[in-house]
Amino acid sequence: MNPHYIQFFTATILWWKKLLQPDKYKQIIVDSMRFLVNDKRVKIYGFVIMPNHIHLVWRIQDNHLLEDVQRDFLKYTAQQIKFDLQAHHPQVLATFEVNLKTENINFGNAIH
Repeated sequence: MNPHYIQFFTATILWWKKLLQPDKYKQIIVDSMRFLVNDKRVKIYGFVIMPNHIHLVWRIQDNHLLEDVQRDFLKYTAQQIKFDLQAHHPQVLATFEVNLKTENINFGNAIH
């Protein structure tokens, strides 16, 4: 697959929880997208941030790999949200804890 054409990308929050409802978490996503554009990693043609998932229409720039851009975008936004939850809402963060020995999670549908 050629990663340098316009693509539709979706990322969902674990268990479809409405983690992205607060504006401060939407702003983290917007700031991260702005960084990727300014750093010439992607061109973004459109996006929507829902309470429990995001959709992007983007094109990865020629000198970057799709999997690297997706990884960096998701890792950075997740870390920033986690830092805020640790500082201000530790009880909410605890609800996202996963015990991989007992949970049956289909990771194949988490990112499209």
